Amino acid sequence: MIYLKNKNRIILFKTSFILLLLTVSLFIFQPHIATADITEWGLPEGAMMRLGKGSISGNIAYSPDGTRLAVSSSVGIWIYDAQRIKELNLISGHTPVNCVSFSPDGQTIASGSNDATVRLWDVETGIEKRRFIGHTRNVLSVSFSPDGKTLASGGLDGFFRLWDIETGIEKPTSWRASAGHTDWVDSVSFSPDGKTIAISSADIFFHLWDFENGRLMRLRRLIGHTKEVNSVSFSPNGKTVVSGSKDETVRLWDVETGTEKQRFIGHTGNVLSVSFSPDGKTVASAARDGTIRLWDVQTGIEKQRLKDHSIFPNRMSFSPDGKTIANGSWDGNVSLWDVQTGIERQNLIGYTNSINSVSFSPDGMTIAGSDWDGVYLWDVQTGIEKQRLIGNMHWVNSVSFSPDGKTIAGGGSDGVYLWDVQTGAIKQRFTESFTGSQFSVDSLSFSPDGNSIAGVVTNHGPFVDLGRSYSSIFLWDIETGTEKQLFGVHHVFGEPTVLLSVSFSPDGKTIASGGQDVIFNLWDVETGVELMWSYTKDAISVDSLSISPDGKTVASGDWQGTVRLWDTQAGVAEKRRLIGHTDWVVSLSFSPDGKTLASGGRDSTVRTWDVETGIEKLRLIGHTGQVNSVSFSPDGQTVASGSEDGTVLLWRVMQKDDVTFPFNVDVNSDGTVNIQDLVSVAAKLGQTGTSNADVNGDGVVNIQDLVLIAGALETDATAPSLDP
Repeated sequence: MIYLKNKNRIILFKTSFILLLLTVSLFIFQPHIATADITEWGLPEGAMMRLGKGSISGNIAYSPDGTRLAVSSSVGIWIYDAQRIKELNLISGHTPVNCVSFSPDGQTIASGSNDATVRLWDVETGIEKRRFIGHTRNVLSVSFSPDGKTLASGGLDGFFRLWDIETGIEKPTSWRASAGHTDWVDSVSFSPDGKTIAISSADIFFHLWDFENGRLMRLRRLIGHTKEVNSVSFSPNGKTVVSGSKDETVRLWDVETGTEKQRFIGHTGNVLSVSFSPDGKTVASAARDGTIRLWDVQTGIEKQRLKDHSIFPNRMSFSPDGKTIANGSWDGNVSLWDVQTGIERQNLIGYTNSINSVSFSPDGMTIAGSDWDGVYLWDVQTGIEKQRLIGNMHWVNSVSFSPDGKTIAGGGSDGVYLWDVQTGAIKQRFTESFTGSQFSVDSLSFSPDGNSIAGVVTNHGPFVDLGRSYSSIFLWDIETGTEKQLFGVHHVFGEPTVLLSVSFSPDGKTIASGGQDVIFNLWDVETGVELMWSYTKDAISVDSLSISPDGKTVASGDWQGTVRLWDTQAGVAEKRRLIGHTDWVVSLSFSPDGKTLASGGRDSTVRTWDVETGIEKLRLIGHTGQVNSVSFSPDGQTVASGSEDGTVLLWRVMQKDDVTFPFNVDVNSDGTVNIQDLVSVAAKLGQTGTSNADVNGDGVVNIQDLVLIAGALETDATAPSLDP
């Protein structure tokens, strides 16, 4: 037995013991991943962590020696070790990145972006070396000359431009041509000898330009495709150029004469990317039919078909040895394919499509985010993807945790799915309500008791009886999967309309809904009767709403960028307007204590507001696309935001002293959250049943209760315990 006379030494011993226990527990229960620090690469100011690597926004390129792989994404350029398939760097500076190209010596990478600039980066350090300004709209393609002295670029402004690498100056005005195209330039490519440039545009032909002896002169226009040409590439010997078109064909052309040599037919979708193999014997093409096809150049026969992950494959690249094809898909997959066998060798994980919805688990340890075809579960501490929940949806619009954190619901194009959070298995699926209709589930909300779930179901016509799209609110029983209540078609002034958001009141007796042409409606859960609705002439469609924790205030966001606060106790009277967003407000979330409101908008910003005064507290800038969803953590200190850029950002929005906690973190009720509360919980680890030490009310005293208290140490306990 250890006996310490001094009281301070006893406390010190307890503190050390508890901290050791907490450290060991965290080490045991939390996965350790060596690459976890990539969640902190290139973070915007104010962000704590990034979940997901963003969406695939452009092409993928191998370095000339095959040791590096560059992936264009919505958050920057991801650089990989191509042999070990390990992340080396995230080059961020302009986003999203639409195109990348390595210099011939492999030391520099060029990129083009929506900010209309072309930039050169040091591959090893990620430092910007040079910036070319001249384009007036998005830059879609970049290509180095074989000698590395010139860079060509094309963009939405309909121009291709030539830049001197050494000086950073655009070549003389006579070299800047509109290319004779009627639309944007989306592909530029130098011939292997550097004498010719091939340029395609969003029209039915493409051009070859003479780039010899310091002069730029159009050689010929190649005509044959019946729809716009998306991609062009030279053969290794420079005598042939291949083109891919929206007319679903791939064609080979003689550079000298401009005549068509060969036509490959087989794709059933828009051909987005074409490329010769390094030996010139094979052409690869990727199309919206979800396939990458390999064609024999001599015979025109299809040699291999690689089945992509989605119907939206992006641009691809052969490895320098010709053995591998790297391809990025719009569903968030980067695949490396074996050219010989057609088998996928490797999948670079972490990329996502647009994040449509985010939600914290009740214990604050997990974040769920939904995108194109599934739901991702990320560990809040490490940022590592824990689980991916898959259904049969093509688009998951809304995601929500059950109050006990054991179930997660996702709504989209194939109904409503309920998954077991622990196993990832599908527990329930609601589809009977939508039979025979073209529908989508656009918003979900669990009842506070976890027994029911409400969802907005929108039918997308055509409809003989109504003649337009319309929405209804359904209420389902979680246990049986049966429909409990139908709140009817949502009408405004007698006309059916589309709903965009639904939310339960804290007492579970009322449902609030918002949609086009109306601020919001309140419905009686028990009877399905519409209680009241509010309309203002100066509002244009409510895209988001949130009910305060005490149920007395409803926040609504509209397409004008205005957030309104409504007093539900005074006949739904407007209390205050929060002005700041410059485009529509897509998502809203109250903090657990109801004192702060977070909003996300189409202007790509996240903002927090003081509910009492209406003053903007924080403006968080860092997403490169519309912010679709915001969610407060259970302790109120963090906001998660999901964006069209394919990432979730975690922002520290409050300090401990500013937060009123929703959990009873003051276990011993002495008015302060301190080490004694940690001791009380640690002494009861593993116990089940009702106990003050069970901070989050999940029925067992465990590491999650310790973490909640550790996050609240030395704060005043100003909130009552959460009613289990």
